[in-house]
Amino acid sequence: MTKPILAALLLMQFASVKLFAQTGPQVTIQNGKVEGVKEAGSAITTFKGIPFAQPPVGDLRWKEPQPVKNWDGVLKADHFGNNPMQRPIFGDMGFRSAGMSEDCLYLNVWTPAKIMNEKLPVLVYFYGGGLAAGDGSEPRYDGESLAKKGIVVLTVNYRLGVFGFFSHPDLTKESPNHSSGNYGYLDQNAALLWVQKNVAKFGGDPKHVTIAGESAGSISVSVQMASPLSKDLINAAIGESGAGIKPTLNSIPLAEAEKNGVAFAASIQAGSLADLRAKTAVELLDITNKPGQMRSPMTPTIDGYLLPKSLPEIFEAGEQAKVPILVGWNSAEVPYQFLMRADAPTLENYKKTLTTVYGDKADEALKLYPATNDEEVIKSATALSSDRFIVYSTWKWADLQIKTGGKPVYRYLFSRVRPAMTAAMGNATAGLAGGVVKGDANKPAPKPAGPVGAAHASEIEYALGNLATNKTYAWTPDDYKVSTTMEDYFGNFIKNYNPNGAGLPKWDANTGKGPVKFMNIDVKSQQQTETDRDRYLFLDKDYMK
Repeated sequence: MTKPILAALLLMQFASVKLFAQTGPQVTIQNGKVEGVKEAGSAITTFKGIPFAQPPVGDLRWKEPQPVKNWDGVLKADHFGNNPMQRPIFGDMGFRSAGMSEDCLYLNVWTPAKIMNEKLPVLVYFYGGGLAAGDGSEPRYDGESLAKKGIVVLTVNYRLGVFGFFSHPDLTKESPNHSSGNYGYLDQNAALLWVQKNVAKFGGDPKHVTIAGESAGSISVSVQMASPLSKDLINAAIGESGAGIKPTLNSIPLAEAEKNGVAFAASIQAGSLADLRAKTAVELLDITNKPGQMRSPMTPTIDGYLLPKSLPEIFEAGEQAKVPILVGWNSAEVPYQFLMRADAPTLENYKKTLTTVYGDKADEALKLYPATNDEEVIKSATALSSDRFIVYSTWKWADLQIKTGGKPVYRYLFSRVRPAMTAAMGNATAGLAGGVVKGDANKPAPKPAGPVGAAHASEIEYALGNLATNKTYAWTPDDYKVSTTMEDYFGNFIKNYNPNGAGLPKWDANTGKGPVKFMNIDVKSQQQTETDRDRYLFLDKDYMK
């Protein structure tokens, strides 16, 4: 054999191998070898941007996630993968991703393991963002702090919006599972299957997996608990503000979602799946955000595959994952404007709103959310707004799990109000709080009162030990105290399925015996007894009819 031919063969043999000097720990998983990064001064090894499914592009758009193809050589997992397609609809999101793309099915691992066979507890975290935004690279979800407590932490990407939750009869027809519309949830399931096959290589125990998430991530947790595809892949669950129960991003019948999909396709002159798939990801994203254009239906479905029934039906029947859960919400998820819109928060306007919303049940609503003056209106309208937005669905999830789950349910209320913004951020947002009150065309809006409680999503950095990653707020020692308490509770639950531990106020589990208890998490955290059950039962009659 001549030297040129031999050289050519050698080049062909090693063409697909990424050649570089090893600089970090390496593990061999099902699809190939992965090299992580050990940051200077940290005991935690990170593996970023590991693919857990094939890129859902081209003909794989709107298909169930497909298994990853094996790779040759070493995958250098030293940077986050792409974030899913989305618009910047939430101002509190910041990504460390490689960019935005349909090619987004990547996960990230933080591990404290030294010999990679330690069987440590595992946390899989799903981000929030209304199933329309978010990414596993967000600093507030960073896993290093919890990993230092002896936990292998993963954040997982999943498809969003029209890419993740679009139904169409032709998609259902081509699916081997006769399903469409739940691609984002199926991505999460694929990640959980990946964990079962691979997490031991990172020092994790596949038989000790807790799933967690906030808002849409919490909704995702409730769905995965209910799904026959995922319920046996998890051992515990944490939900922060949200469940897939009406009216909070609940799944709808597949036939209904398919009709919405047909109408959407017609509105953009797409006569076939080929036409829909021929559009670029950016074109689809632009179409669904174009003013006046019918927005894409992005509703999860009761598809007979991922979800055979609605979540309340599954939980009522006791067909969900029978695992311990830790679940709760924040004390003022959304402001009174969620209910009252542009109306000034006066007693007259509040009563008018209650009549509009509840008709002949307005008096009952006023008794449950009472107000006799304008100041009380702000407090009660905030409570009703929050309950209607996301508290009720979270309460219903916990209540059903207490009834049929057969395992402890720990409930919390997060009450710590974030501190003032830093000087730089305060100056940047000055002048943005003005406005006009509806009904007083020339009268400036009164200066808003201080927050009446902890806002939606404000607990994330506290719970995951990531206050320092958020430079917007002037965190105080009290904030770090609350964060230590909440992160300790979460860490203990992930490790022991019980949040209690040394130095923490005692937190009782709910098992269906006696009144419901919850931990009010604040500078002085304390356990309390549920007093608002009548409010939730009032809403229950409306949402469950």
